[in-house]
Parts: sequence; C-alpha cells; structure tokens
Amino acid sequence: MSSTPLTPLHLAVALDGTGWHPASWREPAARPRDLFTAGYWTDLITEAERGLLDFVTIEDGLGPQSSQPLAPDERTDQVRGRLDAVLVASRVAPLTRHIGLIPTVVATHTEPFHISKAIATLDYVSGGRAGLRVQTTFRPDEAAHFGRRTIARIDPSGGPDAQALITELFDEAADYVEVVRRLWDSWEDDAEIRDAATGRFVDRDKLHYIDFEGRFFSVKGPSITPRPPQGQPLVTALAHRSEPYRLVARQADIGYVTPQDAAQARAIVDGIRAEQEEAGRAGETLHVFGDLVVFLDDSRAAAAARRDRLDALAGEPYTSDARIFTGTAAELADLLEEWAAGGLTGFRLRPAVAGHDLPGITRDLVPELQRRHRFRKAYEAGTLRGLLGLARPANRYSAAVA
Repeated sequence: MSSTPLTPLHLAVALDGTGWHPASWREPAARPRDLFTAGYWTDLITEAERGLLDFVTIEDGLGPQSSQPLAPDERTDQVRGRLDAVLVASRVAPLTRHIGLIPTVVATHTEPFHISKAIATLDYVSGGRAGLRVQTTFRPDEAAHFGRRTIARIDPSGGPDAQALITELFDEAADYVEVVRRLWDSWEDDAEIRDAATGRFVDRDKLHYIDFEGRFFSVKGPSITPRPPQGQPLVTALAHRSEPYRLVARQADIGYVTPQDAAQARAIVDGIRAEQEEAGRAGETLHVFGDLVVFLDDSRAAAAARRDRLDALAGEPYTSDARIFTGTAAELADLLEEWAAGGLTGFRLRPAVAGHDLPGITRDLVPELQRRHRFRKAYEAGTLRGLLGLARPANRYSAAVA
C-alpha cells in the first residue's frame, strides 16, 4: 500500500551582518574583523549553497542599524554599518552556481529605474538566480539623507497619522514594483539581433516604452538592460500586517510572514490567499514563507545557554518580530513540518549567530529534513524560478503586440 508522497519544503536563510542577535559579533565564530570583506560574504553564501538552500536574502538599509524602530541610537556595543546588498550579491554570484541571491532594496527613497537594471544585471551575472526583497522605511533620519521628501516622526504604537503614512508607503512600494516589472519586460526576449554582417545589433521595434503614469512615479522607459534571463527575477517582501499582506498579494512571488504558532500561520496564509484572489492572481503561484530566528545546538539546554550568554552580553533579553526558536535540528524540523501543515510552502531562517547557526542549518537541519523526505538532495533546476516551481513568464509587451 503506497503512501502519499510528502511535499518538499523550500528553505532560505536571511543574512544580516554577523547574525540576528545584537551581541552575535562577540561570539568566537562571528569573524567581526572580516565583516566588510568579500570573503566573509562568499563564505556564508557558499555554505548556504552547500546545504542546497533555495536562496539567501541579504539585509540592507539607508541608515545605520538601530535598537530603536524609527530613529538612530548612540550604542557602540552593536554592529553598525553595512555593505551594499546588491553589490555583495553581484560579487558572490560568479562564485556560486545554484543558490538564489536576493538583496534587500529600500523602495522609499530609491528609483525603480536604477533598481530594475541593477537586479537585471544581477540576474545576468548569476545566470538566472536573482531576486529582490522590497522594503519600505518610515525613519525621518533616512529621509534626510536624500532631501527629496520629509517623513514626520510617527507614534510606533499607531494612530491615524501613522496608519495613513503606512498605507501611503506600501501603496508607493506596489507602484515601485510595477514599474520595475514593466521595465524588465520593456525589451522583448529576441530584441537583440547581433548580426555583424548586416550591422544590426538590436531590433528597435522590440523595445517598448512602458509609459507608466501613477501617483508616485512617471517613467517613460524602456530600460537600458535587455530582459533578464528569468524574464522576471523574483520579487519578495516581508509582511507583518494587512498593508504589506496586500503588497505581497498584488506584486510578490514570495511573502515572508512571522507567525508565532501553527494556528496563526494558517490564518495569515488564508488572509494572503484571499488578498491574492482579490488582486486577480488566484491562478499564480505565490509562496508564503515563515520567518524564524534560530539558535541551533546539539541540545536544547546548550542552545538556551548560548542565548542567555548573548543576552547577558547585550544587557537585555533579545526580542524579535519573528518567533525565536531555541533547540536542536530535529526539534526545528518538527516545528517546520507542523507549520507547513498550515499552508506555508517554505521557511526563511535567520541565524542568531551566522558563523554558528548557519552551519547548524546546512549540516544538521538539512540532513534531518532529507531523512524525512522533506528537502531536496540535489539542486533540480538552474534558475531561482525553477527551484521554486515558477514558470518563466511571457513578456507583457510582446504578448500585446501579438
């Protein structure tokens, strides 16, 4: 009697400096002196590829990291400073072969034209493994770096003014992604002729103005970069509440969500699926990944002791928007399977200490999931869309012409 095959899970890691715990840089495995070197990021991402993970995301921002949600701080005992996530991904791309590379892009103060060609270039450099994580920012100090708009300080606890700003910035992010997607399509796949004998390099009739006119952007197009190898690199976003849930449903290929238990995971997935149907995308594949911060060790006691030690170094208990898991790889695998039953199609794990917990994911969790027939034993596709079961989309402009 045959049993129903188990659905494989998708697995990614979110890389942020030396790790997600603010005292992670003080751990022996953290390598803080190497943090701003290409070798450091290459080592992390090749380790993730060794574990057959679908992709990595790379955190970024437009201001120094802060212990406060909407303002800078004066702390000197935590990592401050970043390398540009898109450039890190481009540097590592030629040194990897299979893993997807998804840098964070802050839509609030950057131009969609610039980002469209940067991610298209990353897709070329990586051979079809690029994506982006679109992010918004509500910080007044970050707006001051650009001088094009002011953002008033809002009450983190909410209120009408805060709600209006949140809605506006997520509506802007949706338009931002729409512009980026149209620019990726502004060259048809066969627009480049490259015929030296006739002297024709490009068919100008297959380059298209996108003529986007909206509340936030007015973009003529076309792009200066030919259509990326994937056609459309992946668009992803982190979502905690209704506004970003709508952004995910309208524009994303993957949404990262932060449930605290299986019941909440199911409720969030149901909500996003309803928004997806409302957006007219019910027939499209939209992945919903659960985010967890992970402390992985050989025993739950060892993981808890390490977390306590890091909390003592930080001077306060670590908290996160995502659930914090402390335990063994087998216990984490149990949790992932439980949450997957609620409709999550994958997970994005945040290593508390990158040098310790990333190998815990690749060398302990992955083999455990493989034993349970819940994770691949080899890469089965050459592009990121292929790894996630996403077809290469038709070009909207060539389809319109046809």
